[in-house]
Amino acid sequence: MSQRIIITGGSGRLGRSVVEGFVEAGFDVTSVDRNVPPSPAKGVDYRTVDLLDAEATGELFTDLAPEAVISLAAIAVPFSAPEDVILKTNAGIAHNVTAAAVSGGAKAVIIASSPSIMGYGAPTGWVPPRLPLDEDVKPEPWHAYGLSKYVAEQVASLFAQQTSEVKFISFRPCYVIAPEEWAGAPTQQGHTVKDRLDQPELSAVAMFNYVDARDVTDFLITALANIDQVDNGAVFFVGAQDALARRPLAELVPEQFPELAHLAEGLTGDSPAFSVQKAKEVLGWEAKRSWRTELVE
Repeated sequence: MSQRIIITGGSGRLGRSVVEGFVEAGFDVTSVDRNVPPSPAKGVDYRTVDLLDAEATGELFTDLAPEAVISLAAIAVPFSAPEDVILKTNAGIAHNVTAAAVSGGAKAVIIASSPSIMGYGAPTGWVPPRLPLDEDVKPEPWHAYGLSKYVAEQVASLFAQQTSEVKFISFRPCYVIAPEEWAGAPTQQGHTVKDRLDQPELSAVAMFNYVDARDVTDFLITALANIDQVDNGAVFFVGAQDALARRPLAELVPEQFPELAHLAEGLTGDSPAFSVQKAKEVLGWEAKRSWRTELVE
């Protein structure tokens, strides 16, 4: 019997790939979002609900009785709405979905966070203790989107303190690239992947991080399969094994961030600024895709 799973935000850029990947992997998938995507995936039960409505969300999840819930729904781009709206929306969704998952009987809840919680790009300056960043470096969010995602992680920790019957994971997916974007479709910033490679200042905004949406799907499936090995409330960076850059970050970081020059020496070769070692060691997961193999030049 296939595992029943709810994926919130299943109509979004990342959500569409995750929904399709879980169906292909044999899961019984319900996508919960405000809208059904223009091209619905076959074999998916699409439900629409306002996830800020705690009562309606709880009733729906109880009715669906999922074994696992993946929470992707959120305002996905910093400054794309007023700051108070982003904070209230994303934090509210994270809490309502997690509470509904627990009351609906789910045994595993995976919540999407973001690397942006680390604080890079802060107007007053940002100098972390080390590069690459890992999960032990303290987040220092400076905008509502980053704060809302940090709150989402704390929501997972909150519920992990309340029950040992459910496992909670937060994951920080790097700059997500949907499959069609490798062939030139615009990214969520409006430019193309090739633009980000040819103009380093475009990728520098995200510290040159990225991940293929299909690799995120693989991470989520792997995390569910190995969730017994995970400490409750654990956090993982989820990114490619290389940086989204044609030159080594040891060269690019000092150019784009002079204040970080003393930290760039450890970024050898094509290594990224975000460590994915924890996901490899704990879950046995590594990203399979690179811009070097996927980009249609």
